Amino acid sequence: MTVMADELTEIDRAFAGNRLLATFAHETRGLIEPHGTLLILSPGEVVLNRGDQVKSTIFPIGETMISMGVELTGGRSIEVASIGREGAVGGIISCGHAPAFSRAVTLVGGPAMRMPMKALEQAKRDSTFIANIFCRFSDYLLAQVMQSVACNAYHSIPERAARWLLHAQDRAGDRIELTQEAFAGLLGVQRTTVNAVIRSLQDEGLIATGRGVVRVVDRAGLKHRACECYSRLEDHFAEVIGTSGFGPKD
Repeated sequence: MTVMADELTEIDRAFAGNRLLATFAHETRGLIEPHGTLLILSPGEVVLNRGDQVKSTIFPIGETMISMGVELTGGRSIEVASIGREGAVGGIISCGHAPAFSRAVTLVGGPAMRMPMKALEQAKRDSTFIANIFCRFSDYLLAQVMQSVACNAYHSIPERAARWLLHAQDRAGDRIELTQEAFAGLLGVQRTTVNAVIRSLQDEGLIATGRGVVRVVDRAGLKHRACECYSRLEDHFAEVIGTSGFGPKD
């Protein structure tokens, strides 16, 4: 993690570039801003290992994306959730010290804000809004994990791949830095399987690929190829958080 220079000129962009932080009013922002450190995360950088004591929370900013995966015996692993500018990683709802269950690795590098757990827990006690929004985000994160379980069990690999690329585009933009080997690991399948899926999506004119890069060409077509899981998660985020932190109904 590299600390960003000239933090005073970057802090406004940090709060605007994360959908959770963007909901904070001036008063609530003041409870956490003095304790935050702006960072640059590098691709492949490990944010948390399983069993690590969670000492801070990381808020991805802009295109930055972190993959949360569960490691199995034999060196296998699969992604169970991915977090970009819509959320945060580490210590979202836990109170006090708790070990991390999954491994969190930076997938798309970029800026992030690190908040010490001690400061965040105090902010939750001082502000019902902050406590509430993290409870709401934890609901969204649990929904993402549950939807991933259903998706991995019942939907085809091409559908899952299209869904993942849509989520990645939402966070990182049309140009997604991703090798096919990494993509295979995220989906929990063989690289040859991913190669065939990528070729198929490319032949349909939905994506274009280069060395270590996937570019979304036809978002509408990719949405048509994706399973229902993408829309369900986006709808749920809008319901529980939205732009206000309370969803559209409150």
